[in-house]
Order: sequence, then C-alpha cells, then structure tokens
Amino acid sequence: MNANENLITKFYTAFANADAKTMSECYHPKVHFIDPAFGLLKEEQVSKMWEMLLLKSKGNIKIEFSHVKANEFSGSARWVATYNFSKTNRKVVNNISAEFVFQDGLIIKHTDNFDVWKWSKQAFGFTGLLLGWTGFFHKKIQEQALLSLKKFQQST
Repeated sequence: MNANENLITKFYTAFANADAKTMSECYHPKVHFIDPAFGLLKEEQVSKMWEMLLLKSKGNIKIEFSHVKANEFSGSARWVATYNFSKTNRKVVNNISAEFVFQDGLIIKHTDNFDVWKWSKQAFGFTGLLLGWTGFFHKKIQEQALLSLKKFQQST
C-alpha cells in the first residue's frame, strides 16, 4: 500500500473504531466534504459532522470498507455503514462510494456518493419510498442534516 492508501485505511479504521479524533487528523485543515445528506461542508464542519454522527450512533454503527485505491493525487474506496437512523430508529445499510483528493499528505477533498432514494426507503419507510426520489425530499434531508450539525456545533 502507498501512503495515500494507508491514509484512507487509517481514516476508515478510525471510523470503524468510533475514533473521530483520528479521523479528523486525516484531513487537511482546508478540507471540503460533499455528500447527498449534508451537501458541502468545509474545514472544521467536516470533523464535527463525523463526531456528531458517531455520538448519535451511541456505538451502534458498523463500518466496513474495501476497494481502497490511491495514487499521489487522488483515491477512492467503498464503504458500508449499518446503523439505526436516529429520527425513526429504522435500520439502514448504506453503500457508499468515496473519492478523495490529497494535499500535503492529507485529505483535502472527500466526496461520498450514495443512492438517496434507497437510503430514504430504509430510513423513512413508506414515506421514503414515495418521496425519497424527489428533489423536495432531498432538500428536506439536507436542511435537517445541516440543522442538526449547526446545533451540535453550538453545543460543543
């Protein structure tokens, strides 16, 4: 494994061990994170998001990762998060594709992609099945995620 593959492995191993501090150490101070649930997060927001998600999971999240690949500039991995969604307590198995850009030996850009409709069917049941594919529902998910993050940042 090269240095950036090791960095990705370190990140997901820390995630699997609920170690938000080590996850944060893998990120460049100017990191940008993008995913369907939160949209664009920058810098300290990114680490706070992972910290919040780990705390909300109360140790009931399983992280598995595979297909770690990287070169000097970019990388990718696949990961699966299995947890109970906090708002509905419904079980979610989310399959995610991650892409990374590296700078100064750290992750400067992290993009996670997953099927929002598949996720919303699991997280919200029938409502997610009916509405999870709509832009309106995606926007609501993002608004709620960002509001949760904002409240978490204010409380810590």
